[in-house]
Formats: sequence, structure tokens, C-alpha cells
Amino acid sequence: MESVEHEDTKTNAPSVIDRYYTCWYRADMKGKPCEDHCILQHSNRICVITLAETHPILQNGRTIKSINYQISNGCSRLENKVSGKSKRGGQFLTDFAPLCRITCTDETEYTIYSCIRGRLLEVNENILETPNLLLEKPSTEGYIAVILPKFEESKSITENLLNRDEFENIVSKRSSAQSQPS
Repeated sequence: MESVEHEDTKTNAPSVIDRYYTCWYRADMKGKPCEDHCILQHSNRICVITLAETHPILQNGRTIKSINYQISNGCSRLENKVSGKSKRGGQFLTDFAPLCRITCTDETEYTIYSCIRGRLLEVNENILETPNLLLEKPSTEGYIAVILPKFEESKSITENLLNRDEFENIVSKRSSAQSQPS
């Protein structure tokens, strides 16, 4: 009898993301419908940029052809190097700074943005070698980048972001608008 209770507790345990991160969302990034981003904010201010589960890349069984962190001729997110306790040397990003470009096998290209202001700590080089991580585990091993907001801005960065309920409300309105006949 005790083993049944133990199994039940194990299956209901919250995930690491649920336990340690607050989920924020940016819907329709730069006015592009459904291009939603998710920002996982840790209590230590660090933010992990991921694709929201509603992003077109994660829909309709798409496959990824390539991921490119080369933003322009003079700017590659892969060349970002940080050092020291204050993470000196990291590229400073505005909230609409492109992080990478993802091309699907149907040749559709999506630009993934930072969504928040802060210093770029790292980009996920693992998704370059294994793009399926982005599709299979978008909020864990398939993350895009890690950003550290300025200390004085760490509370205000969420002002332009949506919480889970607000995001779900937008998604449900989007779904009902798509299901109605034209």
C-alpha cells in the first residue's frame, strides 16, 4: 500500500521549470502571428529564452533544416564570450535583438528574438548539432539562449511580457478566431 502512495507522489512532483522558474511570454513577436516566445525567469534574475509551445516551428510536424546564430556580417552570437563574476564581455541585447535564425525544411525562416534587455551569457550550441532538441525539449535542452538582465531592470523586464493566464487567453482568442468561418 505504501509503494502505491510513493509512486503517486513521484508522478505529481513539479518539474524543475515549475519549481524554480517563472514563465513569461511574448506573443506575436514583432507583429508576426503565432511567433510566440517563452522567457523562463529564475529567482537569481537569469532568463532562459525558449520557444513557446504555440510557435509555428513546434506545430504541424515541422523539421528544422538549420539554425544560424550569425545575425549579420559583423555579429555572431557564437562569438559571445563572458568572463568573471559580473559576466563582462557579453553582448548587450535590446528586447528586439535577434538571437538566431531557424530555417525549416519547407524553407520557412523564423527569427528568434531576445524579448528582454540584458547581457547575453550563452547560446545553446547543442541545438546546432542536434536541432531536434528544439522540437522535442524546447523549454529544457532545446533552449535558445541565456540572458542576464541588469540588476536595476530585473523587476521591470516583465512589464511588457505576459503571464501564463494572459498568454493562454490570447491563444484561446486566436483559436476561436481561426475556427470561425470567414
